[in-house]
Amino acid sequence: MATVSPSWAYTLQLPHDPRAPGIARATLRTVLASHDLGRLAPTAELLAAELLANAHLHTRGPYALHLRAAEPGRLRIGVWDSDPAVPRGFDDPGAVPPPDTSENGRGLHLVRACADTWGASVLRELGVSRGGKLLWAECGASLN
Repeated sequence: MATVSPSWAYTLQLPHDPRAPGIARATLRTVLASHDLGRLAPTAELLAAELLANAHLHTRGPYALHLRAAEPGRLRIGVWDSDPAVPRGFDDPGAVPPPDTSENGRGLHLVRACADTWGASVLRELGVSRGGKLLWAECGASLN
């Protein structure tokens, strides 16, 4: 007889502190292990690290890591921050990565390359009082 796993979601509120992304990645690993999704850890950690770094480097306030089961065997990773501007290159499917000589600007291109799907929501448009944006990415489609 087949069993159905209940859906789950976690949110970790993070201060604007240089240690916050590391704490968030450790939390991600713990959540994955507790839901028997450890096989997603390498990709999920990369996705989370890039989204968290973007929030930390380009905003001044707190941010949050959101994790939830997208469907069995899949994970959606979201990072909320208070800036409503979606980074250039994340919402444009035709965006070109920076030149090889550039010292930054590749993180969100990595997310797009490694995630099964990704997106952004500007939260003031969704009527959320805190405003800002949520960048998200999913992984797990090819792992059964």
